[in-house]
Amino acid sequence: MNDELLPIGETAALIGVSVDTIRRWDTEGKLKPAFVSPGKHRYYRKVDIDLFTNDIFLQAKSWASATEPSLPKNEQYCQLKPVFLARLERMQNELRQIPEFAETYSLIVGVAAEIGNNSFDHNLGNWPDIQGNFFAYDLSRRKIALADRGRGILRTLRDVRPSLESHSDALRVAFTEVLTARAPESRGNGLKFVRANVTKKLIFCSGDAQVTVESGSGQMTIGAISPSVQGCVALIEF
Repeated sequence: MNDELLPIGETAALIGVSVDTIRRWDTEGKLKPAFVSPGKHRYYRKVDIDLFTNDIFLQAKSWASATEPSLPKNEQYCQLKPVFLARLERMQNELRQIPEFAETYSLIVGVAAEIGNNSFDHNLGNWPDIQGNFFAYDLSRRKIALADRGRGILRTLRDVRPSLESHSDALRVAFTEVLTARAPESRGNGLKFVRANVTKKLIFCSGDAQVTVESGSGQMTIGAISPSVQGCVALIEF
């Protein structure tokens, strides 16, 4: 059953996107077919489709890195900040009911709030294409995914530090330095709050760079990613 193959049309229907999107994901390396026939027909394993549709971080990255913008699923899309805050409150209420997180749920929600609010606060009036953010959580897997197709960290910080040359440098500054200029001040200081309050693991991407923070280790690693993302993408594990 795990090797069940589905044609591209059924695959697109299961995921809820167009056939052209599936073809583009193949080209971009996001969802590769298990088999391509001599006639160039793509076939996908059902198990790979299930994994993709259940991986909210993969969905967030795919949306933020897509060359052709499209709206996320309605239940994952917050076009306006009040919508995001309402869904964040719902997540908080659900987390609060889990005894395991009685002492940490406020930190988990605080980290998600900081990242999600940045999407709106630092892109107001400057959205390159899709306004709003992607916000999804899976409490059973202890994961929260957020993304936006905004300006990203590098373009934001260049407003006050034009000498920044790379996305990696911008992420390092955002997570480690205190910025005093107006526009990015809350973003820079907010991401230091995020780094200090990770309860398990954080992955944060912007452009072609990624920061990984492990709780308890005090270490922050920065590396390259491909394809690059427009705006920012974050995975919070708790």
